[in-house]
Amino acid sequence: MTGHGGAASPQEAEVPVEAAAERLKERIYATITMISVIVGLSATHGVGPGGAAATLATTALGLWLAALVADQQAHRTVYRSLATGAELRRMLYVSSPLLLSAVAPLVMVGIAATGAMSLHTALVTAVALAIASLFVWGCVGGVRMGGGVPAALLAGAVDTVIGVAVALVKVTAGH
Repeated sequence: MTGHGGAASPQEAEVPVEAAAERLKERIYATITMISVIVGLSATHGVGPGGAAATLATTALGLWLAALVADQQAHRTVYRSLATGAELRRMLYVSSPLLLSAVAPLVMVGIAATGAMSLHTALVTAVALAIASLFVWGCVGGVRMGGGVPAALLAGAVDTVIGVAVALVKVTAGH
């Protein structure tokens, strides 16, 4: 994106478009995966806030580490060297949403741990927040493609339906 004078802002100049696109892809992937995990947790009887938090945190950490291992392996195979310096920073930047995907669910589980709401309510709220984020990203994509508000809302709805369908397939396959 450009500012009023057509020049990129300092933040945008630092992040190549390809890295931003990859980061957003990881964010959406992680959100869909978290929806699956949260739905699975909400259907599990006997899990408490501590167990739910541990499951969410280890899921996010596992996704992140798997992405880093895969990126590093691909880099070694293609470039015949380990990714270091700027290449490694780019990998970390692109993969960080895999960790961030656990923040809202962990906050909700933390609220449940205080007794302010039940764990089930916290998990359902976390799913709703994740689904809302899929809708928002779909709308942002629709707006950026220049389709106007109706197209943006349609894009948001389609992305939401697809994301929820994928999450449900993951949950169903896991049980």
